[in-house]
Amino acid sequence: MTTEPGDWLEGNAMIKRYTKIAIGLHWAIAFLIFCAFPLGLYMHDLKLSPTKLHLYSYHKWIGITVLALVLLRVLWRITHKPPALHIARWQETASRIVHGLLYLLMLAVPLSGWLMSSAKGVKTVWLGILPLPDLVEKNKALGELLSNVHTALNYTMLLLVVLHIAAALKHHLVDRDDVLLRMLPMK
Repeated sequence: MTTEPGDWLEGNAMIKRYTKIAIGLHWAIAFLIFCAFPLGLYMHDLKLSPTKLHLYSYHKWIGITVLALVLLRVLWRITHKPPALHIARWQETASRIVHGLLYLLMLAVPLSGWLMSSAKGVKTVWLGILPLPDLVEKNKALGELLSNVHTALNYTMLLLVVLHIAAALKHHLVDRDDVLLRMLPMK
């Protein structure tokens, strides 16, 4: 059995881990999403104020950063095969579907936000430094439609993230297999 840096022996089984880059990107993206979602909920109903405008800027910065990191994660995933799963075929199929949908949503959510800002005529400036191009012309009706799309995509992603976490915990606490251990940043 060949081992990679970061693999370890747990009992009599060798735990095959994701690469450090994949693990780092996974947790960085997860952290940013866990910041962006509640921030989006909180800022949405605030009265127009400098604070609300700052929060919207931070929300956009996080979203564009997630978009960039997910693109890197997809490139990394294409060039680095993940460790093999040793679970029932239906679970592996479900895992592939959920992961595929999560990747799609992690791209679609920030893109829908960027499109919405463009349609509403509000410039997206990443980190307050880099103005990003508007993706569509200003169009109030399109902006409202994209606002609804952005909201729906976010709640769909929330549902899949909860499912993803529940599955990881089920594998760790009930099945007592290495599915979660392969992605943990420590060990």
